[in-house]
Amino acid sequence: MQNRKLKNSELERISPSEFKEADKTPLIIILDNIRSLNNIGSVFRTADAFLTKKIYLCGITAQPPHKDIQKTALGATDSVEWEYAENTMDVISKLQDEGVFVASIEQAELSVSLEDFSLQRAMTYAVVFGNEVKGVQQEVVSASDAVIEIPQYGTKHSLNISVSVGVVVWDFFSKLKK
Repeated sequence: MQNRKLKNSELERISPSEFKEADKTPLIIILDNIRSLNNIGSVFRTADAFLTKKIYLCGITAQPPHKDIQKTALGATDSVEWEYAENTMDVISKLQDEGVFVASIEQAELSVSLEDFSLQRAMTYAVVFGNEVKGVQQEVVSASDAVIEIPQYGTKHSLNISVSVGVVVWDFFSKLKK
């Protein structure tokens, strides 16, 4: 049989404990007031897939354990490090004080297209994704070191948050691994 699909047991994935010890991609995800529990779970799975360093769940963003997060995370809440913070700005300030480059993923004046955004290997990055309706808070956008926009060519104005995370994390992962 040509191109036989692999069984999960053949994929040789690491265990949650091995994940915790593995070298991480120098990338942090910040979720700014995400409403959908399914979106939150999907972000955990994406973070797991690309060895993301950490997720910050901010504001109204729900926290594990929750059955609707678990439904889409499929156990990734056990592998990916995460932390809750009531105020997104506190997280941004703390990370910037630690030398982390913070970028909001948003459509804004002077934004840089994701395809044109260059990364430095020695730097840790944090990417902020906003509410499904209102996006990233303006205060957070203004405090960010950069604003990155995902290029879109159709009629719609935005992508689903979990899709946006997948696109951006894959792009950063690919650029950092080159």
